[in-house]
Amino acid sequence: MSRKRRMFDIDMPAMEEIPVGKVPDKVLEKRRGPMATAISENADALRDQQSTEDTIRAENDRLAHELVRLRSEGLVTEHVSLSDVVTEKLTRDRKPGPDPELDELKDSIRDIGLSNPIRLERRSDGRFDLIQGMRRLSAYRALLEETGGDLYAKIPAGISEAADLSDSYRRMVDENLIRKDISFAEMGALARAYAEDPANGCPDVDKAVAILFKSASYTKRSYIRSFASLLMMLDKVLMHPNDIPRNLGVELKRKLDANPSLIRQVSTAVMNEPDRDGPREVAILRTFVETEERTPKKHANATGGKTRRAKTTFQVSGRAGVAKCSASSGRIELRYDLDFTRVDRAKLEQAIATLIDDLQEEGDLTHG
Repeated sequence: MSRKRRMFDIDMPAMEEIPVGKVPDKVLEKRRGPMATAISENADALRDQQSTEDTIRAENDRLAHELVRLRSEGLVTEHVSLSDVVTEKLTRDRKPGPDPELDELKDSIRDIGLSNPIRLERRSDGRFDLIQGMRRLSAYRALLEETGGDLYAKIPAGISEAADLSDSYRRMVDENLIRKDISFAEMGALARAYAEDPANGCPDVDKAVAILFKSASYTKRSYIRSFASLLMMLDKVLMHPNDIPRNLGVELKRKLDANPSLIRQVSTAVMNEPDRDGPREVAILRTFVETEERTPKKHANATGGKTRRAKTTFQVSGRAGVAKCSASSGRIELRYDLDFTRVDRAKLEQAIATLIDDLQEEGDLTHG
């Protein structure tokens, strides 16, 4: 009887060709069923989704912290009810009375809205102190009164946390320094009000000017100090101080410093015309400056007998304006809008020494 043939011939690989402890990928793929594949793909998708959510959450946290920072610095614009804005914290440097430019601002707001939000500080009672934007707030209030519409019931504002009082004043002043219509009398009056307020701890007006107008040039601060002093000398006398030109105010203050008895004369002359307007008040003040300037000339003419020496006159432009100069034998005069008494003495002496050293007569070096 013949032997039966086997149904399958299995070729067994050599033992050394079988990898130990590792199942070939092809074997795994062959063994993985549809369910296992679906589960694996779903797990990969969940891992990708978790990674995406973590990335989004981290970005949201970053943006939230950035929003908190910007809001605390007043760089996020919010709409605030006009009734919640309080204007009593700071003494304003705006002159009282109607604002001739308010109608132009109202027209602009009607046409294109408010392009520059006001600046507020939070109060403990839930309301807000106005720091910058009195004219803009006034325009919104006027528009609300005129129209009665909700469009102007709220105003765009940048809101920050309450700051030190001197810092709040600085923010207001720095914004207003760029105004073309602000007068030196307004700035001088603000310095006085700041110094007179016990809450500021600054009773000295000169120091108040240095604090409030730190961003201004030295020369401009000198003018502001002059006007602050002038307003104190003529307190409750001037009705139109904002109309006084810079040069007139500075020169008048110098005259009153040199001759305090003039204060009573100026006060009497001004108050003798209770119905005066701004130009008339300026004209009265100007007479005292011009009279004082003319007096030396009349005295020189009265002495007579001496031939007037040749004199050279010229003008030189400087940072504070034009300097008027006159030079004669042994004498040079300089008229310039700068309070030389406030210049550091060593600096002034050095400037004069440099001037003398640089000037020499042509020809010989004798000096008459």
